Amino acid sequence: MEENMSHGSFSWNELTTSDTQAALEFYTKLFGWKTEVMHMEGMDYTVIKAGNRPIGGVMTAPEGAPITWTGYVTVDKVDETVKLAESLGATVCVPLTDIPDIGRFAVLRDPQGAGIAVISYVKR
Repeated sequence: MEENMSHGSFSWNELTTSDTQAALEFYTKLFGWKTEVMHMEGMDYTVIKAGNRPIGGVMTAPEGAPITWTGYVTVDKVDETVKLAESLGATVCVPLTDIPDIGRFAVLRDPQGAGIAVISYVKR
């Protein structure tokens, strides 16, 4: 996954859905993905894997959130990227948020209405 950690690269894909079990059954049968459930504070998060490589995750959509796939793009400085995106007409849908031991992210809506997430990962 190292090649996906450079600035401007898509690095993660996340599905928020109303029925995680149905979604996981569909996608594992469709693509042969493997899954691993992570028990997190207040929720379960299912990592999806192509072979042994983590490629994304599935979670229950928060109240009022759309059912959608969101692509995450790696950036060097997420706070600066969010400010730049706003200056270019983007709307922040999920404010800058830290994920312990993973990184810091935000979800944006571009001026045309499409959603995308930006993330800076913890350096390892």
